Amino acid sequence: MIEFFKEYLPYLKNYKKKLILAIFGMILVSASTAAVAYLVKPVMDKIFVQQDIKMLYILPIFIILAFIGKGVGAFLSSYFLTFIGEDVVRIIKNKMLEHIVNLDFDFHLNRHSGELISRITNDISKIQGAIASDAVNFFKGLFTIAGLLVVVVYQSPTLALFSIIVIPVAIYPIKLISKKIKILSRRSQEQNSKLTSALSEIFQNYEMIKAYNAQKYELERFNKKNLDYFKINMKSIKNQQLLAPVFEIVGAISIVAVIVIGGREVLITHELTTGGFFSFLTALSLLLDPLKRISNSYSKFQIAVAANERIKDIMSHPINILAGKDKVENIDVIQMKNLNLTYGKNQALKDINFKAYKGKTIGLVGDSGGGKSSIVNLLLRFYDPTSGVILINDKDMKSFDIDNLREHICVVSQRIYIVNDTVAANIAYGKEQDEKKIKEALKKANLLEYIENLENGIYTVLDESGTNLSGGQRQRIAIARALYRHPAILILDEATSALDNKSEASIMNTIYKIKENMIIFIAAHRLTTVENSDHILVFEHGKIVCQGNMKDLKENCTYFKKLYSFI
Repeated sequence: MIEFFKEYLPYLKNYKKKLILAIFGMILVSASTAAVAYLVKPVMDKIFVQQDIKMLYILPIFIILAFIGKGVGAFLSSYFLTFIGEDVVRIIKNKMLEHIVNLDFDFHLNRHSGELISRITNDISKIQGAIASDAVNFFKGLFTIAGLLVVVVYQSPTLALFSIIVIPVAIYPIKLISKKIKILSRRSQEQNSKLTSALSEIFQNYEMIKAYNAQKYELERFNKKNLDYFKINMKSIKNQQLLAPVFEIVGAISIVAVIVIGGREVLITHELTTGGFFSFLTALSLLLDPLKRISNSYSKFQIAVAANERIKDIMSHPINILAGKDKVENIDVIQMKNLNLTYGKNQALKDINFKAYKGKTIGLVGDSGGGKSSIVNLLLRFYDPTSGVILINDKDMKSFDIDNLREHICVVSQRIYIVNDTVAANIAYGKEQDEKKIKEALKKANLLEYIENLENGIYTVLDESGTNLSGGQRQRIAIARALYRHPAILILDEATSALDNKSEASIMNTIYKIKENMIIFIAAHRLTTVENSDHILVFEHGKIVCQGNMKDLKENCTYFKKLYSFI
């Protein structure tokens, strides 16, 4: 737990004033609670034993002031510590998402999106509870205990020794229970990740689920995961609740010891007054509540520690695709030289060599798994080659700043990302909106007329995933988005697969007209998509088996003729 707090202490330097006010509030609570316990003595001795009428009117004023102080202190400590906790968690969420979105493509392929969502929401919420709520109870409890101990020891050191000596006995079972809670909590959080992943899959694939009448199947899968989560969660809750009887037993033993020994000091030895005895008993009773809160907070900290370990697992994940420092000014030529790429044990590309010049279109064809998408991934630096090099203007691609490089590259794939925002926002995605440029891009993508006929034109809001558009229209939005940026490299990865032949021909004509200032890569299965490319690379099992223009390939490439049935 100490290590947990050490990790988050650096954040506190930005909240010095609020922290001072929170500590002042805790001291005020502690002092006020101790004052309430102490005032029991004069109330009993002066008012009820000595029957001092004057004190009957004076002491209640001090009791009211003590409770006002306790209330004000509780507000200050709770509000400012909660503010600090909530804001620290907000910062952690931002940092975690920033780290995740900057991690390598390979990381995202091997992690379920539902799991990552669970890490950012569920795991961080456990830390949020620890910092914003449990920390308040923990430290407030410590300050309160300190103040009450002063009263307890002041009233009777002997009684204090007998009543508090049983507390260390409770520490051992509390540590055992807390350790088990931490283990169960980690299992619970892992199961919750699986639950979130299952939900994510259901919502993303609801069309297929309904089409295949698989609702019952998916519900059974979800119910099983949900039941597993419930069982683990209940084990954790059971262990947390075991802390209550431990403290009830400790409290009962302490109070019995006080009654027996204290009663003897009042009735036989007369070393303690009746008021002093009840003041001591009140302070001891008040001690039990902060002790319970501290033990509960400690057990909940174990949940936060388990969550923090899962968060650190993500935050410590290295970024392997490292950026260079050079800036890209223009791209005249790209060369892949003796290039190989391996995914795990699978070799995706073997000995790739080719050059692509500005103003040219390069077609990439071949069977699925041939290597076309791997070329796209390398151009975007989602991966680095296992061996060989990619040169941009005769300089190693690795020497360029990645963000700057990607500003010059646009890709349109089959998988279209539509933001739940206006058409204009989707076209200018991540950039400043220029209405004229947006309309030009839509015109080139053969979609302007349709968009302008909508009620709000380019400011029409698109549904999540663009469900108020057809598949072809979504693909045109993606093409317009790419054209809006005027990239140096344009990659069309099956970008026209959802379009009819007429729409595809129209868009490809536009692409060929604007190719002068770009290098365009076109990966496709349909021959019509690449037939007018300046140069075509034919892939088979990760190798370029033929390259040339359409005419050369029809005449000289056996695999190409076989692929498109020219034989």
